[in-house]
Amino acid sequence: MDFDPTTTATQLATLMVQGPQQQIDRESQLAKATQAGLEKLRSALSNFNTAVSGLAGATGGLKKNTATLTGTGATASASASAQPGAYSFFVEQLASTHQVAYADLPAVPVSLGGPLVVQRADGSSFNVNLLAADQDGDGNLNATEIARAINQSAGNDGKVTAQVANTASGSQLILSSGLSGADGAITLDASGLPDSALKTALGGAPTQLAAARNAVFWLGDQGSGLRVEQGSNSYTGIAGVDVSFTKAQTAGDAPIQLDVAADKAGTEESVRKFVNAYNALQNELNNLTKTSEDAASRGAFSTDAGVRNLRNRLNDLIRQDFGGLRISDLGISSDRQGQLTLDTTRLQKTLATNPEALDTVFGSSALGKRSGVFGAVADHLETWTKSGTGQLARRLDNVQIQQKGLTQRQERLDETFDVNYQRYLLQFSQLQTVLGQMNQTSGLFSQLGA
Repeated sequence: MDFDPTTTATQLATLMVQGPQQQIDRESQLAKATQAGLEKLRSALSNFNTAVSGLAGATGGLKKNTATLTGTGATASASASAQPGAYSFFVEQLASTHQVAYADLPAVPVSLGGPLVVQRADGSSFNVNLLAADQDGDGNLNATEIARAINQSAGNDGKVTAQVANTASGSQLILSSGLSGADGAITLDASGLPDSALKTALGGAPTQLAAARNAVFWLGDQGSGLRVEQGSNSYTGIAGVDVSFTKAQTAGDAPIQLDVAADKAGTEESVRKFVNAYNALQNELNNLTKTSEDAASRGAFSTDAGVRNLRNRLNDLIRQDFGGLRISDLGISSDRQGQLTLDTTRLQKTLATNPEALDTVFGSSALGKRSGVFGAVADHLETWTKSGTGQLARRLDNVQIQQKGLTQRQERLDETFDVNYQRYLLQFSQLQTVLGQMNQTSGLFSQLGA
């Protein structure tokens, strides 16, 4: 009888754990498939949420408007809340930000430093502690150290920015206001400094590099329209419209014309993006819940009532009545698989008679202001996606616990295999030794008989 103890021990030890090993393998494959399915589901929900957030938040919603300018010297945009209309502007003067320069500030001993007050015309101010401004430790204050002290002063918070520029005529301490218009005008109060050349320099009149001017423009023609004066070149006085002026006009120029109108193509594209995002989510949910007699073709959640309910619930939510309207009134219909299609003709027909229909049906997904389709879907998806407590998080935690348990079971089964293997290896090694001895004895008897 010829055999290998190692091979025989391995075969018998494997046979001893075969049943439990097959069970662990089946459960491991199921756990891996479930985890992969959950990751796909999380990705699909995240992609959908991202798409909806972008649509719900972009310039106010799905509805789009255009802002068209005739003339130069301005830019404009219109959000979903803007009302169609025509407007004209004459830009008499642009707002500018105050900027001044102090030339050739003398280096003075630190002891001559002290509180310097930086003020703006809007009433804001802050103190600069020059006694602590000596960064290089040479005992003197220079323009660079003064600029740094201004920028780092508590209470500055961007009110004034200081920098040093070297020019052919010497170094310049340049102060720039953080506020455009007349309210941003900068002044320095050096009265708290000890008498010195620095006090004289900072207390004197600086060189004005840019004046603190307000924007002046007219709604309508210059002189006969409505005069507006403000510190910014951006005008938001028309609801939903943002106009930024970039160039002043001269007397006699034609006013800039602004036309705000519904953007049919842009609105259709927004609605189509929602349809595409929803269809992509439904496709993934259909794949994950797919049933089939072929195990390899089944979805990871083919028998999971929770995921199937998620898919069905979303289909129900988007078909609800919101303010007497449904998505079908906006030309959005669905087939048996939950796939949406858009009829742009019907969409435009509804919007022509009811411009607010899109806002009414889709509403908002913003927390605390949820309404319409966006709000209903956001509320339901949050039960799945909420960090820590959502169904996705709980299910992934359960899978990880299950996989940890399977790892522990596998380790115990491996130990059982090793114990049996070593036992069988010892037994069959001893048997091999006995058989070898018997073969030798048999050989001796054969020689004696010869």
